[in-house]
Amino acid sequence: MEWIDAATAAERLGVKPATLYAYVSRGVLRRRHGEDGRRSFFDAAEVEQLARRGRPRNPPPELVIESAITALGVDRPYYRGIDALDLARRSPFEAVAAWLWDVEEEDALPPWQGDPQGIRAAAEAQRGLPEGLLPLDRFQVITTVLGATDSLRYQLAPASVAATGRRLIAGLVDALPAQPTVYAPAKRLGRGAQEISAGGNAAASDEPLPGGGSSGGGGAPGGSGGGLPSGGSIAARLWGRLTPRVPDPALLSALQAALVLLADHELAASTLAARVAASAKADPYAVVLTALGVLGGPLHGGASYGAERLLAEVAEPSHASRVITERVRRGERIPGFGHSVYKNGDSRATVLFEILTHAAPGHPALDVAQAVRKELRRRRLPDPNIDFALATLTSLSGMVPGAGEAIFAVARTAGWLAHAMEEYAKGTLLRPRASYIGPPPR
Repeated sequence: MEWIDAATAAERLGVKPATLYAYVSRGVLRRRHGEDGRRSFFDAAEVEQLARRGRPRNPPPELVIESAITALGVDRPYYRGIDALDLARRSPFEAVAAWLWDVEEEDALPPWQGDPQGIRAAAEAQRGLPEGLLPLDRFQVITTVLGATDSLRYQLAPASVAATGRRLIAGLVDALPAQPTVYAPAKRLGRGAQEISAGGNAAASDEPLPGGGSSGGGGAPGGSGGGLPSGGSIAARLWGRLTPRVPDPALLSALQAALVLLADHELAASTLAARVAASAKADPYAVVLTALGVLGGPLHGGASYGAERLLAEVAEPSHASRVITERVRRGERIPGFGHSVYKNGDSRATVLFEILTHAAPGHPALDVAQAVRKELRRRRLPDPNIDFALATLTSLSGMVPGAGEAIFAVARTAGWLAHAMEEYAKGTLLRPRASYIGPPPR
């Protein structure tokens, strides 16, 4: 069997690459991924047969969006061509956000500052909210208030949106209620693991990251930003909003990595919603508010909350078999396992579990998570995804319920705004068509 690359296949069919991938999603063409997980190859005979037969007639309408932000490989995402797993190991979230936004890294170095007036107003707006409200629900209130108090929100040039993104992400974190500190830190970092700088940033690797400068911004994120005042990074400030424990350098490193791993994921449901809003020229706060409404669904970012509850229900490794058996008997999904894109495993979860294992070896929460994973393997059920790894991080760190959703939302705000920038630049409204299946019009 002869395999040809995407450019050759698209040229033979006389279509754009986006149309080629639409054929794949509709089952018209098959493809396989290259060894690097980034390139796609197509059966030359199948392409030739389609070329002779002509394009599929009357295909159902399909929304295909061209984007230069994130490519999905076999088991991981690539941010503007760079492996997100590598970035998670060596770069702070702020630098990765700058890379996604295609702006100069120096313009995105921490500490990011929100608007003090907006943060005070957002904190005041939460005073009447019910106790025990999940952080994701608070984010919707915070985003609304921050937007209402930002007179620069309608500036949609890339540099302006990036500046709004820094204020917005900082405001989301700083407007959350702070947790009272309890001096009971988790186990410390294992031998050879990553350290945290004074600013709460993962220490930069001496090795340069792959990839060069972008067309409109700085070079690839390299993990600079050390020597900042304590608590200057988004990760360090978010820690104090989600757990009462003293910041542990090793677990703070894991939180930093989680933020990077979750920063974008191509056209996930919330990102598609964000792009639709941005195509209508909604301001960045409205874009993020739209995406937050989708993120909380149990089939999207809300899966981490389901995984948190699963780990809490198991509680002890010996309970894993019983809990999983009961859920399977009731016909329930096991949250945090399987992925619609990564059929053979989500390497984002693998990397985060590696970091957690080095950070707190032998921690009871890791034992519980491992017992659940072992039980799923015994039943030949799917591998864990990033949601389950995220839930393990929140359990191990003693974070509040719903902390996984909060981490997801803060991280993904960077990606939502990157996609919004692309839509602002296009200047056309995303307006898909329905494939009508109702009664004939009369």
